[in-house]
Amino acid sequence: MAGRRGAVLSIESTSVQDYVKAIYALTEWQEDAVTATHLATRLSVANSSVTGMVAKLVDLGLAEHRKYGPVSLTPAGLALALAMVRRHRLIETFLVTELGYGWDEVHDEAELLEHTVSDVFVERLDAKLGRPRRDPHGDPIPRADGSVRYPRAHRLDGLDDGHAGRLVRVSDDDPDVLRFLDLNGIMLDDVLVAQHRAGSVLELRLGGDTGPGLAVDVVFARSLWIESAGPHEGCTLAGPGESRLRDSRS
Repeated sequence: MAGRRGAVLSIESTSVQDYVKAIYALTEWQEDAVTATHLATRLSVANSSVTGMVAKLVDLGLAEHRKYGPVSLTPAGLALALAMVRRHRLIETFLVTELGYGWDEVHDEAELLEHTVSDVFVERLDAKLGRPRRDPHGDPIPRADGSVRYPRAHRLDGLDDGHAGRLVRVSDDDPDVLRFLDLNGIMLDDVLVAQHRAGSVLELRLGGDTGPGLAVDVVFARSLWIESAGPHEGCTLAGPGESRLRDSRS
């Protein structure tokens, strides 16, 4: 790993780190294959730029890719991605808990800072924060050894009518979603009940709340992940999901 990482840092290190992190992010909460188009959209670059960078990642031993096929990380690429994700999420946690940032404000700041801090700084930051298990959005923070555990969770739009569960993750891709939840007093670990309305509208209700629910569309619902409270009468959800352990050493 040391040899590979040295090579990575000598060739457009920031770009390489951003690419492996993007590949990881696109497969973190779903099993869909990653294409050049997916990467271009996520990184806001041209498809031709993605093609060139993916070829470099392959040369560096960080990615695997065949023409017209999906892009995937090698064990070395996964290790680098997890190291960058660890940096990013620890910095986000620090900004929220120590500097008073809102959870909708930290992503861009962390994107800049993650490339400038040392491994020693990251380790001391982790210790200072009490070795948190998740960032402000509920995304798990990889440990220093490259292991990371994900909660048993389902995306909100996959829950059936009347299903209840604890909010364990909110995607930070759209800050407006985070601001909407703030405005309505919804936070991580709140229990939510999903009620389906006509068409693509869902109603969110805080657990135990008998007042009016919040109407949200399916696009919004795709940003929220719920840890199921268990089956209910007429439940169609196929099990509670499994806790996943991802480890760069395997």
